[in-house]
Amino acid sequence: MISNFDYVTLQQLWWVICSIVGALFLFLTFVQGGQTLLWQVAKTDTESAFVVNSLGRKWELPFTTLVLFGGALFASFPKFYSTSFGGAYWVWILILFTFIIQAVSYEYRKKAANVWGAKTYELFLFINGSVGVLLIGAAVGTFYTGSAFSLNDMNQVTWQYTLGGINLRGLEAAFSLFNLSLGLFLVFNARVLGALYLLNNLDLPAVPDMEERLRKALWSSFICSLPFLLYVVVSILLRKGFGVDENGVVSMVSFKYLFNLFALPHLLLFLLGGLALVIWGVLLGAKKGSNRGIWPAGLGTVLVGLCVLCLPAFNGTAFYPSSFDLQSSLTIYNASSSRYTLMVMTYVALFIPVLLAYIIYLWQQMDSKKITAEDALDHEAY
Repeated sequence: MISNFDYVTLQQLWWVICSIVGALFLFLTFVQGGQTLLWQVAKTDTESAFVVNSLGRKWELPFTTLVLFGGALFASFPKFYSTSFGGAYWVWILILFTFIIQAVSYEYRKKAANVWGAKTYELFLFINGSVGVLLIGAAVGTFYTGSAFSLNDMNQVTWQYTLGGINLRGLEAAFSLFNLSLGLFLVFNARVLGALYLLNNLDLPAVPDMEERLRKALWSSFICSLPFLLYVVVSILLRKGFGVDENGVVSMVSFKYLFNLFALPHLLLFLLGGLALVIWGVLLGAKKGSNRGIWPAGLGTVLVGLCVLCLPAFNGTAFYPSSFDLQSSLTIYNASSSRYTLMVMTYVALFIPVLLAYIIYLWQQMDSKKITAEDALDHEAY
């Protein structure tokens, strides 16, 4: 029974739940990736309508999942939420802004009174798919590189990083080569997922030239992602990590994340298995002519995302470290809500399978018929 769970178990459980939501969001960024491919794979208005109408059926899913991720973190780890979302203010505002212009673009791109033109809103979609995903990757990268903040006895956060006397409030995350590499990998991986999704969702015999362009874009995006993936993986394995001893004292530990993989072999399995599934999905789409690559690649992305989000949180590790004041670093144990709050939330979480079943049902209904040329010409649909 949930009521018998101890406090530590509930804290660990809720980090895993939040990580699952975050990993699912990474899969759903096929919408953002597809948006960045629009000008590359669609050469006519009809082809553009094919892509936009297909992605438009799903654009709410990553937005809603991102909001759910933030809400779950707020409820289960409020100290992290207040520190990151309060201190790293501008990076999260910019991420939110890119998703706002995405919603506006799908609504107004083909409105009769659109005085800016469709290309303007397509540019907004590109910004959401590139800048938005890049900044999310940079923010996640701070789980490994740390952020320049300190907390006083009242848990009030002070952001310490300044440039030319200006407090960047989180934007400095993009100045780290590791964070930037992780962000760029997510951008190209989203493009891979976007191409695989469009190959699966569109009635491509009606536009054979676009099918060829999609398969080429899939392969080129995958190749472009490899240097950033290699750098991120090697850097994680070799870098010092923020270890926490039994007294809660934080110190730098050599090869910390490598040791975490050995101590938590299921995360190593997630990482290796997830990468293998992504590669399999890419080969199916780019070299085998299959339209089913989105499913292994999507599952692989979720597994890799779970590893990336859980690796810096368990086995005595600070998941949100302070590079300015080590002892201000946050762990899942000093940043979580009370046991009572986590227990009540766990009871509510029992309804998640019902929600997932409903989402799967809706997905199947939306995809029961592929996007056709007639749908593409229906300008009322995005």
